[in-house]
Amino acid sequence: MKAALQNYHARMQRVLDHIDRHLDDDLDLETVSGVAAFSKFHFHRQFTATFGLSVHRYIQLARMKRASHRLAYRDAQSVTEIAMDAGYDAPDAFARAFRQRFGQSPSTFRKSPDWEPWLAAFGPLDNARSKFMQKSFTTDDVTIRYVPPTPVAITEHRGDPATLGATIQRFIAWRTAAGLHPRTNPTFNVWRSERRPASPADYSVDLCVGTDQPIAVNGDEIKAGEIPGGRCAVLRVVGNTDNLEPAALYLYRDWLPLSGEEARDFPIYCQRLSFFPEVPEHEAVAELFLPLK
Repeated sequence: MKAALQNYHARMQRVLDHIDRHLDDDLDLETVSGVAAFSKFHFHRQFTATFGLSVHRYIQLARMKRASHRLAYRDAQSVTEIAMDAGYDAPDAFARAFRQRFGQSPSTFRKSPDWEPWLAAFGPLDNARSKFMQKSFTTDDVTIRYVPPTPVAITEHRGDPATLGATIQRFIAWRTAAGLHPRTNPTFNVWRSERRPASPADYSVDLCVGTDQPIAVNGDEIKAGEIPGGRCAVLRVVGNTDNLEPAALYLYRDWLPLSGEEARDFPIYCQRLSFFPEVPEHEAVAELFLPLK
């Protein structure tokens, strides 16, 4: 029974990966059910029973999530291009659907996103992605690596995680203006609090870009700093890199007690190696670093 259930979940995961990879294509029921090798007459009910929303709704949300990321964090594409990529025949149809879901027009969202309704709208999508699809890790997935010290420019986020998107926008705008592209300058997140602290006001994370250039300190916007060198336990995560908490919990709860190692006095952090929406969500890659003595 366990093997059969694992096989069933693997087939459903294959469907999610296919949808992520083919958001620009015609994802009709026959095509999607064929990916899982399920009958098209039953697949829509199987999908809804497994993930809590219909195939059509899931695809709509996945396309809208990619569109909203492009609007908020990427200036190269016009609203019209983003609308077409999201499967809409005309910008006004996209604008109506976007406003209905987020309470803002696409152009207004691009200038000044209201993040709370955005987060609420994608709750069902995030739940669907995580249901039955939790990653499991083993000691073979963890390597110990010596990491050289890395000078970084830092944008600090302090306060409610619901407003993190606005901090990310400022960070991207600054690094773009400074010519620090992700392909040439590594991107790090340093967590200085729990992912969900008791009070949202206590949430704390540093957004960092590695650079040897002198950093012109800009008030609270940009600071110069360093990720210290030393030994680190490193765990690579592929897919669903929005939530690295399960990987961090594995390192702290399972790997560290069995390893005989001790954590060093520096927070856990990650390097983001590939990003959504440049790659499909299931292909995004991050490496989690637990500093060791």
